[in-house]
Amino acid sequence: MRILAITVDKSNKENVEYVPVKAKAGYRAGYSDPNYISSLPKFTYPNLPSGGTYRMFPTMGDSMLPIPEGSDVLCRYLQDWSTLKPDTLCIAILKGEQDFVFKRVSLHEEGLRMESLNPIYKPYVVPISDVLELWEYYSFQSKNVPEIHDLQQISGTVNEILAEIKVLRSRNKV
Repeated sequence: MRILAITVDKSNKENVEYVPVKAKAGYRAGYSDPNYISSLPKFTYPNLPSGGTYRMFPTMGDSMLPIPEGSDVLCRYLQDWSTLKPDTLCIAILKGEQDFVFKRVSLHEEGLRMESLNPIYKPYVVPISDVLELWEYYSFQSKNVPEIHDLQQISGTVNEILAEIKVLRSRNKV
């Protein structure tokens, strides 16, 4: 059983809490503390499906390209992890060095498999005991328009380099 701290507006409707970059480091320690959650910026978001609890998290790094770095990701709280469909985009709140990550998440026999959208990053498995919360992706907001062409060009260049390395290795074996 997981207990989730939330805030509500004057009409008892749940707010969406925003976890800004400066609060990111403290979220892991305060995610279940109602006082901490009430200190986060709050807002309402039009047309959200009812019956869910939502939070917005900033993204950092390039592991989820084509979603641009610095985007804000709106997610719905996932209470029952057994309902997780393979490759569900999620913000995972983790114990340890990483506060939270935005990954494609799947159940795995050893925990949860985390995979970046950016193919240059290798998937990894996180033990269930290291996961504090899962937030299923709903949408993202960004000031930047994702540039698929750039990612395709980078991917093509990486593939060319890998092919050249393979050729060089095969020449050295002869």
